[in-house]
Amino acid sequence: MSNRSGARSPTPPPRPATEPATVPPGGTALALAGPGMPGPAPATRARTRASVRRDRAAYAFLTPWFIGMVLFTIGPILASLYLSFTDYTMITPPRWLGLENYTRMLDDPRLHKSLIVTFEYVFVSVPLQLVLALALAMLLNRGVRGLSIYRSVYYLPSLLAGSVSIAILWRQIFGSDGLINQLLGLVGIHGVSWVAHPDFALGTLVLLNAWTFGAPMVIFLAGLRQIPTSYYEAASVDGAGPVSQFFRITLPLLSPIIFFNLILQMIGAFQSFTQAFVVSGGTGGPADSTLLYTLYLYDRGFGSFDMGYASAMAWTLLLIIAVFTGINFLFARKWVFYGD
Repeated sequence: MSNRSGARSPTPPPRPATEPATVPPGGTALALAGPGMPGPAPATRARTRASVRRDRAAYAFLTPWFIGMVLFTIGPILASLYLSFTDYTMITPPRWLGLENYTRMLDDPRLHKSLIVTFEYVFVSVPLQLVLALALAMLLNRGVRGLSIYRSVYYLPSLLAGSVSIAILWRQIFGSDGLINQLLGLVGIHGVSWVAHPDFALGTLVLLNAWTFGAPMVIFLAGLRQIPTSYYEAASVDGAGPVSQFFRITLPLLSPIIFFNLILQMIGAFQSFTQAFVVSGGTGGPADSTLLYTLYLYDRGFGSFDMGYASAMAWTLLLIIAVFTGINFLFARKWVFYGD
């Protein structure tokens, strides 16, 4: 080719038949290796082998946990799901019934009674427990001397309340000659056997569950420590009193902790068993006033050996807990406030 001056421009060199491969950003020579190309560097191969060895060692240490998970958790869960559709008495092989166990629950008056007792127990004891826990957490958050000692003492009931010994002690305290009646006798009041009276027996279990406020109290205390004091100082400057600060600062900022404690304590209350079993002697009495759902489930499974029906009750309890947990999450968006 020639330009206007008549001089020829240099001819561009011919392009090669194939362009040399380029390494993409972030790529490695290992990804580009092909026939006739060098493999990964020795350092890369060493790092790969070391990573494989670490993974194998991790899986080797996790193997006992996986085995336990399958044998003691997943396996029994699937087995109980199968047994809930069968007639199984632990003596004869399971016989398939379909949904018969679940339809029987609709006509079981003791089961209906146990649901009423359980709902009363959960919806009274859990709010009472959380109120006591929050009140004590706010008291300890004021800078009490020996905070670690008080925290340990108040947490102790949460560790002991699920034990048989505490349930026996509770039955003695609220018995006809127990500590409560002895104190009432000092002021001329003749008490009754609280654990043997149908009108008061469930109340003793409610008090026992409310007494185990230690775990939520410690969580509340940790949440209160995270609220900046500058918020309260600014509110005081604006003339807000302690009550207004509590409802406008403490509760909104503590609402995620309240929600967390509410979910945990509600699930735990639905699963309560030991206290009712010991206080009532395993019968749910008097007059089924302490017949919690789990206690009736135990009675059907290990008292009547009706394992199929008990398995159906267990899965129904799971469904009940899931429903109430879902309801709490549904309404949480209206009163739980997060940092974002």
